[in-house]
Order: sequence, then C-alpha cells, then structure tokens
Amino acid sequence: MDIATRVYNHKWKIDPIVRSLIDTDFYKLLMCQSVFRNRSETRVTFSLINRSRHVPLARLIDEGELREQLDHIRSLSLSRGESTWLRGNTFYGKRQMFGSEFMAWFEDLRLPPYHLERVGDQYELTIEGAWPEVMLWEIPALAVLMELRGRAVLNDLGRFELQVLYARAMTRVWEKIEKLRDIDELRIADFGTRRRHSFLWQDWCVQAMMEGLGEKFVGTSNCLIAMRREVEAIGTNAHELPMVYSALAGDDAALAQAPYDVLSDWHDEHDGNLRIILPDTYGTAGFLDNAPDWLAGWTGVRIDSGDPATGAETAIDWWIRRGEDPREKLVIFSDGLDVDTIGQLHAQFAGRVKVSFGWGTLLTNDFRNFVPGNALAPFSLVCKAVAANGRATVKLSDNPEKAMGPATEIERYKRVFGVGAQTAVPVEV
Repeated sequence: MDIATRVYNHKWKIDPIVRSLIDTDFYKLLMCQSVFRNRSETRVTFSLINRSRHVPLARLIDEGELREQLDHIRSLSLSRGESTWLRGNTFYGKRQMFGSEFMAWFEDLRLPPYHLERVGDQYELTIEGAWPEVMLWEIPALAVLMELRGRAVLNDLGRFELQVLYARAMTRVWEKIEKLRDIDELRIADFGTRRRHSFLWQDWCVQAMMEGLGEKFVGTSNCLIAMRREVEAIGTNAHELPMVYSALAGDDAALAQAPYDVLSDWHDEHDGNLRIILPDTYGTAGFLDNAPDWLAGWTGVRIDSGDPATGAETAIDWWIRRGEDPREKLVIFSDGLDVDTIGQLHAQFAGRVKVSFGWGTLLTNDFRNFVPGNALAPFSLVCKAVAANGRATVKLSDNPEKAMGPATEIERYKRVFGVGAQTAVPVEV
C-alpha cells in the first residue's frame, strides 16, 4: 500500500476512516459482552474530551466532513467473515469467547445516533442510550477525529512531500523496533488504535513489528488488523466499567464496593490472562489495600497512570503481603510508552515479575517535528462515559491530571477511596 498516495487522494473524494465495526480495541468487545450480560438496561452518556485544548479541532476539521464520517459509521454492520472470526476463533486459548446470544445481538447492531455541536474552537460530541450500544462509539469516534485532524494538517502537502514525510516516519518506527530487538525476553503488543495517525498507518506499524520483532511481538489491540494479519487480539478491560458501576452505587458503602463488583462479574466470565486487574481508577494503593483475597490470585495488573515504576512496586509489595509470588505475576505497562521507557522498565522489573508492554500512541502516531509548528504532534483526546442513569461518573486516576467528574463528586470519591496527596504528571498522549 502506497500510504502517501492514499493520503494525497483524500483531497478528492470521500475515503471512509472507519470501515468496520471491529476496527476497534479488543477490550471494548470483551467489555461489551460483559455489559450486555450484566448491565444491559443501564443508560449512559459518552462525551468527547479534548485534554489538549491548544489543538483547535473545530477550526481544523470541517463539520460537514466530520458528520459524513460519523454517519458512515452508523451504516456499518458486521460482515459474515467478521462474525465467523469472532464466533469461531480462539482468543487467549479459549474457543467461543463470544457467546451466541451476544453475537446474535452484535450481528444486528447499528450504532445509535450522536449529537454534534461546535463550541468555540472545539467540538462537543455526545452519545446517549443503552450502555452496550453507546460504548461501541468510543474507539471509532476517536479514530475519526484523530485522522481528520491529520488529514487537515497534511492537506496542503504535495505528493512528493508526503512521500518524504512517510519515509521519515517509517524510518523512525523502524529505528525504534531495532532498539527493542536488543531486549531479551521482551513481550510487546500494539495498543495504538485510539489515538492512531490513521488505520493504514497502524496496519503498517503492526506489520513492521511482526517482521522486526518476531515472537517478541505478541499481538494487537485492533480486532480488524488482528483478523487480517492473523495475529493475536490483545485486551482485557478498562476504566469504563468501574466508572459506570460506581456511578450506579446507592451510597458510600456501595460505592466503595463497586470496583470489586466489576471484577466479580468479570471473574464469572473469564479466566487465564483475562484476569488482569486495572487498579488505578480510584487510586492503586487504596484499591489493592482493600481488595478481597481472591483478587490476589489473579494473573496480574495493568499500569495505566502515574509513575509506572511506582505502580509496579506497589503491586509487587501487595502480592508479597498476600502470600503470592510476584515472579509468577504479570505486569502490563501501557501509559505513554516509548522505546527508552520500555527499556528502562524492562531492565528494572524483568526477573521480579513477568513484564509486558502495550505500546500505544508513540508507536502509531509519532510524527513529531515532521511539519512546521509541530502540527502533527500527538495529543490527548478521549471519549468517556460521563453519566450513567443520570448520575455523573468520576475518575480519579493515579495522576490527578487525568481526573474527571464534578468537583463535589471528585471530593466525595477521594474520601470514600482514601486518596491522599497525588503527584501530577503532564498528560501528553
């Protein structure tokens, strides 16, 4: 595929950014099945949040073009081949990961309506409705906005300028891969769907990782690429589940229990590598201190905010206190990674725990300093559940820069979950 030519031709005709409902992260489908089974009647609101306010999305992206892309997504449904892959493939050693009732529902699904409004230099995008339907908007909505921003920046570049730009980007990715080759017993996956430069670019990066790293590359979070390239689909669960469960809690006691209710429901559905704890929604230390004993037997944890080394040390100490051997546990690092951080974390924790990495934005969207004004630099855009059954959701995180929710509710959650002083870390991607 000549990516530069395709990008050049974007100027002349509609080129759908999202062409499949499984052009999404694997964890979204796993979570969707859990929600479908356990909380299908819950009504949620998802909303776009641009943490990088210096990026004026509404000035860069034409509203008509944005609506055209979003409307195209609403026309999509599962193809027969996609359904067959989901129904019959083996994921994490388990056949028929997705049950027949869920698959019958998914095969009939069309994504629900959205509401789009321009407010100043930003767009407000909200989707309301049944949780299993609305949650599947998150990844394609982000993909559309990220790629349209890239198209806008590249629109005035000629064919040869684009060829050179993508040659430089390919060289940058390959140089990173060459550094990773030298890390013994490395396990790394592509986690770059949500803030990728484009689908074609993510697909190219996955192919480069496959060739350059061999068995050290363990898979991709993107279901469509996993299916087409015949690699493992990688993912478990995300902050969305405890955020919504917590919003539904009737009192402080139920709120304190809600994150564990999430994992209890998850435990009933999955085993093996899918038993990964994401402990930082309301603070890692407090979550682990109050966790029921059965959680200590789970496979591992994913570190997704705050200082990654501190998070891993906290998990190791917790396992030791609970009588578990950390060397048998898995720590997945997944927040803002690039090759130097990956190398440092692997050197620090290899042999103490099983180490794995989910490499995201700086794999699939590192075009820094390639155009004037650094206008292709990655930025932090999210689409989150902001309400459930009319109640606001809250996220605290181990990094207060990622906190979200009404101020009064944030203070309540900090009190309930015993969150003390936190160290702010700039959120770049």
